[in-house]
Amino acid sequence: MQKAVEATQRSFNTIRTGRANVSILDRVQVEYYGAPTPLKTLANINTPDASTITVQPFDRGSLSLIEKAISLSDIGLTPNNDGSTIRLNIPPLTNDRRKELVKITAKYAEEGKVSVRNIRRDAVDTVRKQEKSSELPEDEARDLQDKIQKLTDKYIARIEEVLADKEKDIMTV
Repeated sequence: MQKAVEATQRSFNTIRTGRANVSILDRVQVEYYGAPTPLKTLANINTPDASTITVQPFDRGSLSLIEKAISLSDIGLTPNNDGSTIRLNIPPLTNDRRKELVKITAKYAEEGKVSVRNIRRDAVDTVRKQEKSSELPEDEARDLQDKIQKLTDKYIARIEEVLADKEKDIMTV
């Protein structure tokens, strides 16, 4: 369940919030020598100021491939190539775009909650099987199911906290 919360947090980090953050490029894959390769393994990525991300490839020959991959990605930024470095200017977010990003964030949070609930279902099924095969007494099985539910509630509450923080971050001007 902790891994589900961490995965949700990583998904949130890929959503831009109006200021430069290198993690928005985490999902960008570059077609490098015929294989999809994560951008961060092909280039040095920095944020020189709050509204700019610079991408400096280790291999200058891959500059056009990286530029193409960023253009085709869903991050919504236009790369500016100066021959050795790619610059991404982060425009300020409009209110409509902020609302869209909040909806996307809520979708990622729901995916995280579903993942936690699936883990709960699998654990409860295991307890019930053990109860049926007489490995566990009935009262102990109920206690375990209650503990599993409390743990599930705790992790879903944690996802809600992370969601609230991210929404606040997105809506802050």
